[in-house]
Amino acid sequence: MHPIQIKTVPCLQDNYAFVIFNQANGRAAVVDVPEAAPIIAVLDELDAQLDAVFLTHHHWDHVDGLSALKDRYGFENAPEGAAVFEVIGAKADQHRLPPLTHAVSEGDTIMLADMPFQILEVSGHTVGHIAAYSEDVQAVFTADSLMAMGCGRLFEGTPDQMWASLLKLRSLPDHTTVYSGHEYMGGNMAFAKSLGEDNAVLAKREEEVKMLRLGSRPTVPSSLGLEKATNPFLRADDPSLQAALGMTGADPAEVFAAIRKRKDDF
Repeated sequence: MHPIQIKTVPCLQDNYAFVIFNQANGRAAVVDVPEAAPIIAVLDELDAQLDAVFLTHHHWDHVDGLSALKDRYGFENAPEGAAVFEVIGAKADQHRLPPLTHAVSEGDTIMLADMPFQILEVSGHTVGHIAAYSEDVQAVFTADSLMAMGCGRLFEGTPDQMWASLLKLRSLPDHTTVYSGHEYMGGNMAFAKSLGEDNAVLAKREEEVKMLRLGSRPTVPSSLGLEKATNPFLRADDPSLQAALGMTGADPAEVFAAIRKRKDDF
């Protein structure tokens, strides 16, 4: 049995944080900190030793709980210059992130719960957004870049940047589990249906999502293979979707931009 257990932690109104827990040694890492209390509750339940916090991007609803997490785990009483746990974030974005102990860039490897994760630069939603991928754990933490049935609004980046980031994530194996940052499935599913494509896999996924939400269960995480088959933002080069949009043969980056514009106005 693989020693890694990943807990999805609902935070705020519709955010998700994640606790990566190594059952073999009790070590844990947290991905994003929208608020501290729900994360602390999970760490306490697991009796985990927190070693690292990984921050995907600078937006307040992914970092605002960090100070309270530091207070809970004794940063004030740590020896001068020492950190109780690592705070890992993008080197390119460290000027607007909380203070980091480890600034990283594309291709770097970090340890989360004693497991290696590769850093991927996935700008678009913000410039400087990063993701963490582990082949061993078969997981990628994408926050607001690739989302379940969607992608983040382009607050800072360009359509070309986001399409390149999504292609990078799409190149990962289908069995990869995608841990994204928000519960936006209702709106994302309605939008995908509005595009008018005849997609049997999408219809089946809609029924599965309805059952999850009826039970107030998260639709995150999801499988990358399923995202490739149903998420319109990953499929801007798919002839079937291009035909439904009246953009057959168009440059995929232009198709992506059109899909993103439609979603912004949806």
